[in-house]
Amino acid sequence: MVFETLPDTTENLFTIAQRQFDRAADLLDLPAGLRGILRVPQRELSVNFPVKLDDGTTRMFTGYRVQHNLSRGPTKGGIRYHPSLTLDEVRALAMWMSWKCAVTHLPYGGAKGGVIVDPKQFSQHEIERLTRRYASEISLVIGPDRDIPAPDVNTNPQIMAWIMDTISMHQGYTVPAIVTGKPLTIGGSEGRHEATARGLVYILIEAVAHAGMNLAQTRVAIQGFGNAGASIARMLHALGATIVAVSDSQGGVYHPRGLDPAAVALHKEATGSVVDYPEGDQISNATLIELDCDILIPAALAQSINSARAPHVRARIVAEAANGPTTPEADEILFDQGVMVVPDILAGAGGVTVSYFEWVQGLQSFFWSEREVNAQLERVMQRSFHQVVQMAQQHQISLRTAAGALAVRRVADAVATRGIYP
Repeated sequence: MVFETLPDTTENLFTIAQRQFDRAADLLDLPAGLRGILRVPQRELSVNFPVKLDDGTTRMFTGYRVQHNLSRGPTKGGIRYHPSLTLDEVRALAMWMSWKCAVTHLPYGGAKGGVIVDPKQFSQHEIERLTRRYASEISLVIGPDRDIPAPDVNTNPQIMAWIMDTISMHQGYTVPAIVTGKPLTIGGSEGRHEATARGLVYILIEAVAHAGMNLAQTRVAIQGFGNAGASIARMLHALGATIVAVSDSQGGVYHPRGLDPAAVALHKEATGSVVDYPEGDQISNATLIELDCDILIPAALAQSINSARAPHVRARIVAEAANGPTTPEADEILFDQGVMVVPDILAGAGGVTVSYFEWVQGLQSFFWSEREVNAQLERVMQRSFHQVVQMAQQHQISLRTAAGALAVRRVADAVATRGIYP
């Protein structure tokens, strides 16, 4: 069995986000004043708070909520629980959320939040108390018209329900639109659970056609087999694509004639990992990136494709389900190799798009069917992809630079139109 991991990368995520912004700003010839506004977050909140554990002791935790820009509307972004979370990571993710919302024409700015914690080390009761206390601490800056959190890494609909309940208790009335990604029983949206995956699949259908390929004849490798990765595998398999490899944090599995995503998911549910799935060969995460395939989907954490790995990528299309999986140096290498990289701010925008639909439904108390949600999601993703492609062709640039420039221009226009107060 192979448990090789990717080499550690040390580049700061916020530095990467700013470098990507600078490239887009240069293309747009953005004035210095607007550059200064958009290059840094508008608001940052850092909180240190106590939580009572099951054994009666008290432990301190640190959490963050960063709002990048509020010019186009309230901010939107997930909450993640991770032991290695840093403020700079949250800053980068908030900035990327601004561009993700702008490139899809959602009336939001970007935000992100989280707590430095390994949730696997705590009971459900302890996570509930941590969540409620964190929600209380950031209640100063969130609200249906201010900043709307959602699930992210290691958070889920139940955690959103606890946040909604906590804020509702503070207000004295139910506030369903305070978060998205909620359970259906308390105002969640049909289609939200698989929205990130479905949005990426809609994008891939367009990208494959644009590249002159047939989706039913493609071979796909997916790094990351959580909610998004597993759902993407199942949806693409249903459309006729051959899923040749999948992986999780412990390793991966490969079969040249294809894997059954449903069977792999059952194996992972039973064992905790895709590793040792009997109908395939064991591979590492690093090997998966270099496989001979048509489509590579990074759906794990950031910086999985770096400058050392990029020259060995053999896929024709890389569709980023994760946030920031490709370093700037790797991005240039892939562009020079003729690889179509569909960037995270476009490929991964399905989740926030359906979160927007949920927010709208919550404010109106008028709910849509899953079919209606998916139809609207498909419309948004198709339109956004073709607008980005048009920008890329016009300027002979990568899809990432085109998506970034399109998004930055929309946010910059909003800032300039509103002006500076006072």
